[in-house]
Amino acid sequence: MHSLTKKAENLLLIIWVQAFVATTGSLFYSEVMGYIPCELCWYQRILMYPLVIIYGLALWKKDVKMTLSGLILSGIGMFVSTYHYLLQKVPAFHEMGGSCSGAVPCNAIYVNYFGFITIPFMAGVAFIVIFVLHLLLLKEIRRN
Repeated sequence: MHSLTKKAENLLLIIWVQAFVATTGSLFYSEVMGYIPCELCWYQRILMYPLVIIYGLALWKKDVKMTLSGLILSGIGMFVSTYHYLLQKVPAFHEMGGSCSGAVPCNAIYVNYFGFITIPFMAGVAFIVIFVLHLLLLKEIRRN
């Protein structure tokens, strides 16, 4: 186990909070608002939900070595969310989004705040924040 600096511990906490907020947000939209997740939404959930556990345990044990899988999951999540957002917003991709095998097409838009913030957009921002903060965390660990 590696001793963490205060900055590294704070970065780990912010990453965990971001993953927790994203997870509770997705549960809010499905369980409270009643929005049925499409196939790509499920993939994003599969990539996001474990991050709460991974970073929570790392924070509790103060061990960053166990978080490499979080970096990988968030990296993949960025691409899935970006693709999903393109299916919703770019007309050239829009037709592909209707071919999802689930009950809800992947180009369906439940929320559209300010004309561009959709659920995949919010998930993508969360994945990017987690990924970038994890890189900063690795830089902080290498410095010490």
